[in-house]
Formats: sequence, structure tokens, C-alpha cells
Amino acid sequence: MKSRLIFFLLTTLLFLSSGLTVGRAKSNAEIPTGAPDAVIDLATPEGVAIVKGEWRYSDTKIIEVEFKAPRADGQPTGKSIKTYDYIPKAGGADFDDSRWEVIDPTTLNKRRSTGRICFNWYRIKLTIPDKIESFDPTGSTVVFETALDDYAEIWVDGELPRALGQNGGSVIAGWNAANRLVVGRNVKPGQRIQLAVFGINGPISNPPTNFIWMRYAKLGFYKGSKVPIAVTPQEVNVEVVRLDPKMDAIVGPNPKIFKLAEEFKFTEGPIWVNNGGYLLFSDPNSNIIYRYTSDGQLSVFREPSGYSGADIAEYGQPGSNGLTLDREGRLTINEHGNHRVTRIEKDGTVTILVDSYQGRRLNSPNDLVYRSDGTLYFTDPPFGLPRFFDDPRKELPFSGVYSIYRGKLQLISKDLTGPNGIAFSPDEKYLYVGNWDENKKVVMRYEANADGTLSNGKVFFDMTGAPGEDALDGIKVDREGNLY
Repeated sequence: MKSRLIFFLLTTLLFLSSGLTVGRAKSNAEIPTGAPDAVIDLATPEGVAIVKGEWRYSDTKIIEVEFKAPRADGQPTGKSIKTYDYIPKAGGADFDDSRWEVIDPTTLNKRRSTGRICFNWYRIKLTIPDKIESFDPTGSTVVFETALDDYAEIWVDGELPRALGQNGGSVIAGWNAANRLVVGRNVKPGQRIQLAVFGINGPISNPPTNFIWMRYAKLGFYKGSKVPIAVTPQEVNVEVVRLDPKMDAIVGPNPKIFKLAEEFKFTEGPIWVNNGGYLLFSDPNSNIIYRYTSDGQLSVFREPSGYSGADIAEYGQPGSNGLTLDREGRLTINEHGNHRVTRIEKDGTVTILVDSYQGRRLNSPNDLVYRSDGTLYFTDPPFGLPRFFDDPRKELPFSGVYSIYRGKLQLISKDLTGPNGIAFSPDEKYLYVGNWDENKKVVMRYEANADGTLSNGKVFFDMTGAPGEDALDGIKVDREGNLY
């Protein structure tokens, strides 16, 4: 067993490009067309005032940097070489542009940068207004459109999403062509959106004797649906902090992550179903299990997924959380609001595996994992209850880890206040449990006994000192024994 822990933080719905096919870009099919319901002109003081923003500007500088030559696999892991980069890298949402020049929006069409081969940045932070004239933007899809002389790339909230074969949108559209892209869906008044426009003088192979300028900039608001959608697979930014050179054997020098769908309230419990070629995952806030197929189709798999009681409006996360498959390929579900673990049979009927312990209802089952012999292990913190630990529906005085061994439920640990993610080592000798507790951010490792019990629990990894209010959620172990 290798004592290494690797963490990846994936937001919205992000998956490493593996079994899923990432096709060529569609023709911006997700971008609304036709006349918008409202427009804000960001090249006017009035328009900028509506969004409580201001344009900030900076030239860039080309610099020489160290790099690596390609090896046989094409990756930059060879001998040291010199190449070129630029500064500042200002696409990030939290980039500090406070010392940049503030420019009047009426001067966006002023010629800027240094001419010839040159680049520049325009940044503006938008706040969705309460009203645009008589139009209420709540729930709208927001489209940003601009055109630069000569090319542009557009970052939104620190991301430069791009798809194979894409032209326009966030990347270069063409010679002095318009860039048009969605910068927000189902927006709310007060929501903030950071735009960073990277200007490029061109043609690059025949450097012009002119400069960069912005022809126009506007926001279009479209009344849109509030449901999640599949998008053209979009490559998103990846930053890997390598604290150990052994990381290189797990994550290569040029990893790719793609966004496949968006506009979920919360996502949990992804499980790939080989017999069918699709991904299932929970949105516990929406009380839905979704299915995403290998050809890029998103659909509702099960609704409601975890609760349908009369008091459902009180729940923040009434739906399902963790999902997994048993040895027969049957879907097993942790249902928050129903306080239970269920299994979907081949004919579609639901079997309740467990909903109580010693006559008291479970809290809100969270994550789960099967051992190869069919024993089911699951965690049961109260995070699916409306008031968590203080909820009157909470009947158990502890948060537990349980197993169902040969049909019998047994409490196997109550060491943690917020047991959450759960996973086995490859040889099933150890069971790992993550703790969602801001004051004790630990992963525990237990010896897994043949009878479904645990022994010799020890702290495997402690990251309590890590900044931030979040703690530890889902965990997985790969075939080499690395814990994620």
C-alpha cells in the first residue's frame, strides 16, 4: 500500500478525458440566437454603470523563459530549452488589476498596445443588475459579444473554455471577427462575473503597422430555461501543484480536463455504468439523478431521487447522494431525505436495504462502497437534514459508518463527526473514510475484517491546517493504491 494522497478539486461537472468521447465542436449550439430581451452597451458610461463595473487596461510584455524539449511521446519532459512567454497572466478571476489604468468606456476604440507583434488585456467585473429598464434578468442567459482589431480570446471567471475545432466564442473567431459566448446562465441579481479580454495584433506572421482596439462590447440577456444542459465538451484550465515527483507518473505534464455539462445546483456520487456506456450522478439539491451518455446527451434518470415528503421545501439537499453498483450491476443509492439506502432491481422495483439502526432512523446516508464479496459499507452524517446536527428529525446521537454483511446491518465506527467519502484499498485490506469537519480534516484508515467490522483505525492523512472552510468530501483509490 503506497502512503500517498493526491487531491483534485473539480467544480461544476468536470471529468478527465478517458472513456468519454470528446467530439469536435458544434457551431455554438448552446448560445442563444435571435433578438435578446435586453441589451447593455459596455462601451458607454451608462452601460458600465448599470453593471457597476469599470474597464481596466494593461499592455503585455514578451519574455524569455525556461522550458523542456519534447520526448518521443510529444510531452515537454526532455532537455532544457529556451522559449517565450508573456506577462501579465491576467485571465484569472482573482487576478489583482487594481494598479491597472482605468479607461473610459467611450475610448475602447482607442488604439492601444505597442504595435507590430503585441498583445494586451481589457478586464471588467460585472454585477447583474436588479432591472434593465423594465426587464428582470433573473434566470436569464447572458451573452457577451465583442470584436477586436484583430483577434481576441475571452476568459470568464478565470476560465478559457475551448473545444476541439472551435472557432469563436472564447477563442479566436477570425480576422476582425466577432467573439460571442455565454458568460452566465440562470443568473441572479447581484451575481458577479469577471471578464478578461486578451487582444492580439495580427496577422502574426506579417506583423501590422497598427495597434489593438475594441470595436464594441455588449451584453445580451435572453430569457432561458433553468435546467442543466450538456455543452460541447470544453477544455478548461488545469493547474497541478506537484509536491512530489512521483506525481508525474499519475498526472502527466499536459493533463486535459473537459467540462461536459453545467447549471446543476450541486453534483455528487458519479458512477460509470459499463453495461450501457453512461455516467450517473446525483444533484441532491434538485432531488434528481442524471444520466450523461458517451455521445454527449444529458437526461433525467430518476426523479425524485431521495425524498418526496410534504416538508421537502425545508430541505436543502433532499435527494440522493452517493451512487454505486453491486456485483450484479444494480444501482445502489444513498437517499438523504428518506434516511435510507436502496437498490434498483433489474425490473425497476426498489428494495430498501436499510433505513434505521436499532429502531432509530438513519441520519442521511452519504457515500457507499461494495467489497468484492458483496458486503456494503456506507457513511451516515446528518448533512442531508435541513438543520444538520440540530435538526429535530435526527434520531441517532452520532454519525456512523455501517456495513451490511450477509444481510445484517452493523455499526462499525462512530469515530468521526462527519464521515463522508469511503473507499477500499485495492487489496481490500484497508477501508478509508474521509471526515467533513472544519476542525478535524482527516482521512482515517481502518483494517477491514472479514466479518464486515473494522479495527485499528488510524489517521492516514491530516489536512486540518489547510486554509478554507471546506473539509473532506468524496474519496477514491486507484489500482496502484493512491488515494484521491
